[in-house]
Amino acid sequence: MFGTSSKHLPMNYDIISGTESAYVHSHHPEDRKKIPVYSGVLKYFPDAIKEVAKCSLAGNDQHNEDKPLHWDRSKSGDELDALARHLIQAGTIDTDGIRHSAKVAWRALANLQKEIEKDGL
Repeated sequence: MFGTSSKHLPMNYDIISGTESAYVHSHHPEDRKKIPVYSGVLKYFPDAIKEVAKCSLAGNDQHNEDKPLHWDRSKSGDELDALARHLIQAGTIDTDGIRHSAKVAWRALANLQKEIEKDGL
């Protein structure tokens, strides 16, 4: 699945889950070069992004044992409440070895993703 070329997939194809989603990008293909994903986010926060990725893997291992890495949205929908619970413990490490601040960031991204999808952007 990961070797699949994105140029042959529908714009709303989710490479991770291998399915098409209802979420369709509203940006024109020529606009994608105007969004600095690498230079404006990944390059600024490489260590933080790695911590969020570790959080993602730990969550998958906890809630979807023996399944490929994916976001099972049916497991939790209370992003803002969960974010706030982890925010209270920011600066500390959770019992699973993951930073509470990484869990705050993951929940914030999950919430933002759902807001964007809901608004159809």
